[in-house]
Amino acid sequence: MGRKVNFKGEPLTLVGRNLKLNNPAPNFKVVSTDLKEITLFDFSAKGGSAFGGKDKIKLINSFPSADTPVCDMQVKEFNKRAMSLSTDITVIGISKDLPFAQKRFCEVNSIKNVTTLSDYRYSSFGINYGLLIKELNLLARSVLILDKTNVVRYIQIVDELTHSPNYEDVINALNEVLKNPQTKITEEVKEHCKPCETGVGTITNEKAEEIIAGFYGWQLIEGRKIIKELKFKDFAEAKYFLDLVSIIAEEQGHHPIFTLNYNKLKITLTTHALSGLSENDFIMARIIDEL
Repeated sequence: MGRKVNFKGEPLTLVGRNLKLNNPAPNFKVVSTDLKEITLFDFSAKGGSAFGGKDKIKLINSFPSADTPVCDMQVKEFNKRAMSLSTDITVIGISKDLPFAQKRFCEVNSIKNVTTLSDYRYSSFGINYGLLIKELNLLARSVLILDKTNVVRYIQIVDELTHSPNYEDVINALNEVLKNPQTKITEEVKEHCKPCETGVGTITNEKAEEIIAGFYGWQLIEGRKIIKELKFKDFAEAKYFLDLVSIIAEEQGHHPIFTLNYNKLKITLTTHALSGLSENDFIMARIIDEL
């Protein structure tokens, strides 16, 4: 929780996972202007929605609210530039505006080349991409480029919320990705837990000890569960972090055990269906550490 942006010179805290270049992009769950739940998967050829049909490069721009001059200009600028971009690119705009407000804005301003989506319901995009502003519960101003295989190829987080993104830098980066629309990832990172019904296997105690050595602050208990205890400034801070983890855990289909005692939070991970540890528990532990 140490990353910052500024609003008129005043520092604000960014919360969520720490996005890394050349790593797989996390999934997210947002809401369309017609109130349908949309995920990153829906923009792939296998997505099966109106956004699917072809794997494209995703140009994602996030902003605090369309009802502010700089955000208004950001959406309109990308809408205009999208007309001259390759058909291999889809442009997405995400904010925490209500879907109704986004729909009205697009209709009034003839925004037809940007798919606008709302993070108001879950804050899933903000948390998964480390762009949620804690003090405002709004999204930071950013531009991201995901290639055809959903690898993160470009990240621009604008330091000052009242400033516009560097559009030319975005276009230059986009042209580079167009030349190489697929790339090898920096490291093999599994982004999602597997459903237990698909045959997830139990990790032996010896293997668990080997894996846990690469995790900071986690304890292996009887070879069946891993535990981490965190201490915060006060109850509100501890509860806020618990809420962040809960959103991710629900998306992952994982069910941590939380023990909240004023400013102390204990998180226990185990795969209940196996009465022991599986790879899912360590995927969830890594995500929690990213938070």
